[in-house]
Formats: sequence, C-alpha cells, structure tokens
Amino acid sequence: MEFKPLNKSAQEELLSIARFSITSYVLDGKIPLFEAKEPALSERRGVFVTIISRGNLRGCIGQHESDIPLCQLTAQMAVAAACDDPRFPPVMKEEFGEIKIKISVYLMPPTKIKNINEFEIGRDGVIIKKDDYSATYLPEVALEQGWGRQEMLSNLCLKAGLAPDAWQEEIELFIYRTQMLEEQF
Repeated sequence: MEFKPLNKSAQEELLSIARFSITSYVLDGKIPLFEAKEPALSERRGVFVTIISRGNLRGCIGQHESDIPLCQLTAQMAVAAACDDPRFPPVMKEEFGEIKIKISVYLMPPTKIKNINEFEIGRDGVIIKKDDYSATYLPEVALEQGWGRQEMLSNLCLKAGLAPDAWQEEIELFIYRTQMLEEQF
C-alpha cells in the first residue's frame, strides 16, 4: 500500500497543526483536536516530527503506523517531540521563535526486507529489530551524517542498544519512505 504525497495545501496545513499543537500544549497543557480541511490529512499513516533549534536536533518522535487521522497523530507527535523526547528538556515558550519543525509523512507502511542491499541510502528509512530492541533512522539521516550502508546499520544497532555489528546476525529489517515537510522562515 502506498500513499500519495501531500499537496502544497495539505503540507502547509500539517505544518500549521504541528506548530499550533506545540504552542497550545506549552502554554495551556492541552493538545487540540483537529478536523482536517485537506482529505489526505484524514488518512491513517505514520509520521515523525523533528524539532530543530539553532541548527541542532531538539527532539524527534513518531509512529510508524496509526489508527487515528494523520492530522491528529501529527499534533500528538509534535507535542511529544517538543516535550517528551527523553534526550532533551521540554521546549519552553521562550524558544518558540528559535525552533523549526520538520515532518516526515509516511508514503508507505514499514515493509520487511530480507537483505541489507534492498534499501537505498537517502530514499528509505530503516527499522532494525532484534528481540526486544529496535530503532529507526529516517531516510535523510544517513545522508546528513555522510554514512554508507554498513556505517548506518552499525549506528542503528547502537541506537537500539545492540552491539554495532549486530546487523550481521539474525535481525529483522524494515524499510519505509517518507515525504519531508519543513517550515520555511
């Protein structure tokens, strides 16, 4: 199953939902409910929201699949990325002007692959699973870091709490593709 990329209007609406949700939650402690104007925002698909502050990662949380509309999942993940990422303190209202929001909207659900050569750096996000351990990198991460396939897999293993060479053992690999939306200012 594949989803169509969001049109410009849907992209703008989703970015607005993410920004408004963070602002509302930080100021009032509530995540607003949304009724999407754009039909595609009612689809049930995965999304990750990334918060950047002064060029650095400030939070990133998402879900690979969803049973709620994309607009509502985006609102929840925007708040989670801003306030619940355990690597960072919660975003404060004084930071509103500094943060930039990026949204990775899934174009396909995660699909299991059998061989590491079945994914393409920069095109596919990758999920690694072994026993109770798992981690993911969005499609752009390996490119941003300048990693090749094996270096990305080693870093993904470390992120999951595994040995860096665990990808050479019996693991499960899944790939997915996303459409990247980014605030422009």
